[in-house]
Amino acid sequence: MRKSSYISQHVLFGLLLILLSVFFYALHFAIFRDKHHIFIYLLGDIAFVFIEVLLVTLIIHHLLSEREKRAMLKKLNMVIGAFFSEVGTLLLKYFAGFDSNAEKFSKHLIVDNDWSPEHFTQMQVVLQKHNYQIDSRIGDLSGLQKFIVEKRAFLLRLLENPNLLEHDEFTELLWAVFHLAEELSCRSSVAGLPDTDYHHLSGDIKRAHSLLVREWLSYMEHLKSAYPYLFSLAVRTNPFDPNASAEVG
Repeated sequence: MRKSSYISQHVLFGLLLILLSVFFYALHFAIFRDKHHIFIYLLGDIAFVFIEVLLVTLIIHHLLSEREKRAMLKKLNMVIGAFFSEVGTLLLKYFAGFDSNAEKFSKHLIVDNDWSPEHFTQMQVVLQKHNYQIDSRIGDLSGLQKFIVEKRAFLLRLLENPNLLEHDEFTELLWAVFHLAEELSCRSSVAGLPDTDYHHLSGDIKRAHSLLVREWLSYMEHLKSAYPYLFSLAVRTNPFDPNASAEVG
């Protein structure tokens, strides 16, 4: 249906409602001959319209919107959890192999139960300013290629999820990872590439890595506050902890 036709139908419907209202007011007057009664209730109804607008649009609508937003964020966090379970956590390990400063940097990301909201916030500020030293020639580029290309279908399904519209940062991360997967899938082999190509791949890895670390930290903060049992497992499998083990010691 065209937009003009849609508007015309609404205008006609509005006019019909007004005509019906006029008709029944006229019918009321024809039967009871009481203009005073008609205008008392007419003014009362008009006065209540503003209270109704307040109740419906500002209070009830706000409460419903907040409830819907919480439900959508819950679904979104489930999607983010699936991403880290399937791709993100192992991807962080691969990316660390390309970061010449990884060992020094990783010790600041050993998250545990003592981390406060302020600690998470301060670390996010540090991550935004951190300059990752990425070199695609020093890590397992072949292993990364095999792993990430196999996950392209999964990444594409995540990008099709409408809940991602509520989380620009995570959407940007998915596009960065998906772009890296596309770049690596276009190369039959990552051995013996020109230095310029390795430099280009280093930039793609750096972009995805920086976004991934920040999103991982946000996800860890969410788990700590909402799902302590999942947070416990995430701490024990922390990709930045060289001594991490899923087994409870």
